[in-house]
Amino acid sequence: MKSIIIALILVFILPLGFAMAIEEPSYKLVEQNDRYEIRYYEERIVVQTKNANENSGFRRLFNYISGQNNGSQKIAMTAPVRQSNDIMQFYLPSNFDTTNTPIPLDKNVELSKVDEGYYAVIRYSGRSSNSNFLSHSNTLQNELLTNDINILSKPIKATYNGPFTPGFMRRNEAMFLVEWKN
Repeated sequence: MKSIIIALILVFILPLGFAMAIEEPSYKLVEQNDRYEIRYYEERIVVQTKNANENSGFRRLFNYISGQNNGSQKIAMTAPVRQSNDIMQFYLPSNFDTTNTPIPLDKNVELSKVDEGYYAVIRYSGRSSNSNFLSHSNTLQNELLTNDINILSKPIKATYNGPFTPGFMRRNEAMFLVEWKN
């Protein structure tokens, strides 16, 4: 029994204390209520691909940051992974700009940018399944419509954790680009 408890501690507790710092895009919180936040994000460079399925899209983007680019440069992983419609995106670390970003070697991977703007965001835990995402994006959409906030985009899924993170510890977000007047 004692060895089982030690094994559980090693598998589930210890990794939590050794989490690596992963860069996330910075934002300014401009409004918050008990259901959602309005955040202002500055423009950011992303690498993106069309998603035949989630695994193939992730793999292509992961290969790019692992060195399949014109400089064979390894690039740090960031969070979140963004998905909207059939496009998956990785944010690039903030030290990259249009002058120093390596070009993808895979013709299915391209550089792009996420324009600056205001985003309404609802946070949720659990699996990042489409049904969980759609449930939360519908909740957010209804809240925004109730509050007369104009939605400018399709829903965006943002996932922050890897597949081995327990569901109750996962951080996911549903987002919409919105029109915001200060």
